[in-house]
Amino acid sequence: MEGDHIKINYWLMPFSWLYGFVVGIRNLMFDLGVLKSRTFKLPVICVGNITVGGTGKTPHTEYLIRLLSQHHQVAVLSRGYKRKSKGYVLAAKDTQVATIGDEPYQMKHKFPQIHMAVDKDRCHGISQLMREGVQPPTDVVILDDAYQHRYVKAGLNILLMDYHRLIYFDKLLPAGRLRESPSGRLRANIIIITKCPRYITPMDKKGIERTLDLENWQKVFFTTYRYPEKMNVGKKPLLVTGIASPEQMVYDLNKIIPQFDVMSFPDHHNFTKKDIEAIRKRAAGRTILTTEKDATRLHGLDNVKVIPIEVEFLDGKSSEFNQIILDYVHKHSRNSVQNQENKE
Repeated sequence: MEGDHIKINYWLMPFSWLYGFVVGIRNLMFDLGVLKSRTFKLPVICVGNITVGGTGKTPHTEYLIRLLSQHHQVAVLSRGYKRKSKGYVLAAKDTQVATIGDEPYQMKHKFPQIHMAVDKDRCHGISQLMREGVQPPTDVVILDDAYQHRYVKAGLNILLMDYHRLIYFDKLLPAGRLRESPSGRLRANIIIITKCPRYITPMDKKGIERTLDLENWQKVFFTTYRYPEKMNVGKKPLLVTGIASPEQMVYDLNKIIPQFDVMSFPDHHNFTKKDIEAIRKRAAGRTILTTEKDATRLHGLDNVKVIPIEVEFLDGKSSEFNQIILDYVHKHSRNSVQNQENKE
């Protein structure tokens, strides 16, 4: 059930209060205009969260890429967590994972047609993606994990919440895993409850919506992960994960793989030679299952099989979500904005 994977370190609550005070002042300064947010003349969609890690940003960003790439030149801008480079980097087909980070590397290789860039300064990164030298010209920018980066005023904010770590059960860092107060949810245009079990009831969904206490203009969607119906992985494979919340994945895989072992590492874990040797020893010749993100960092292992994961909207709500996204991008495209300015 929701909230079942949350651990609160109550002895750290005094530090959480101090952290919350600082973050609250910062948000207030943006709200009052003391700190300035910048807008851009092209559609900017922010995909982020309020909690630290594990809400499914990459699969949902990939969903948007699939949706928008049919008719638009998509650019994805990420911070490039744990990369070894600095500043703005526009990925090429031969860019290494250490240069841009594991998730951007995964997306660039999965969708080579997109512009994949990393930059800690998101305003600078968007400006670079809009330059004439970037070809084909960027039509829409997806900001990966930038909900707290308020120096950019995104046209559409999508906030992700893990069903198992809903924000009203959590506490601010460092006692819990909230990056900011739950009131930050009110900046979102769309809220997606991710990693939901397929059996979630209408009553559960209504309870979540009621507790979130959202504004009438905010839309709520529920998603789950879709896995292959069958996987030929041999006898009792070893699942290796370096993700924040592997519990739902383990639960879902139990339905398609009768028996498997699990080795869990922290989110974005840099696998050392010692880790690789431990995995090889534990696997003992069996198939090693892992996520696309972890596969970019698991080098030197044989018999590795990646588990394909895609987002699925529950209750047939994908069409409604898709239309909101497509309408926003069409209305705020550079051509539409230019035409409107000419009329004025």
